Amino acid sequence: MQIMLAYDHSRNSRIVLDGTKRLFKDSQPEITLICVVEEPRSSTSVEDHLFQSSYDELKTGAETAAAELTDAGFPTRVLMAEGDARKMILRATLERNPDMLVMCRHSHKAEGGFFSRTLEGLVEEFDHMTFGSVSAFLARRVQCPLLIIPAP
Repeated sequence: MQIMLAYDHSRNSRIVLDGTKRLFKDSQPEITLICVVEEPRSSTSVEDHLFQSSYDELKTGAETAAAELTDAGFPTRVLMAEGDARKMILRATLERNPDMLVMCRHSHKAEGGFFSRTLEGLVEEFDHMTFGSVSAFLARRVQCPLLIIPAP
């Protein structure tokens, strides 16, 4: 069995990583961590530096997670991609044909009072109407079983 795990080294991804280890500890499938770094929106040297810094941080975090999985008995590899996370994860599933894609659903709940929660809710609704979330996008398009673990 091959599992692809969408990993961005966030708190939620760490929760999914731990959940994946618990759920599949008996079968210990091969796991591919798919990590996507968004491309810079401009070509300035500052943007290039920020991109490289983000890429390096994500790669280091993914390699640490892969080592943790390997130590737990899971054969693991890391796949790095650049671009739109939705499209790159979809492309990876089409090219690698995993038995399952596992990912987290990020929570975008605002901290604070009524005004900030209301504003955040409007922004999130607009974002969902125009772009959709990564998990919602993939749920409609991915051709393998998809396990979405909600953020706490």
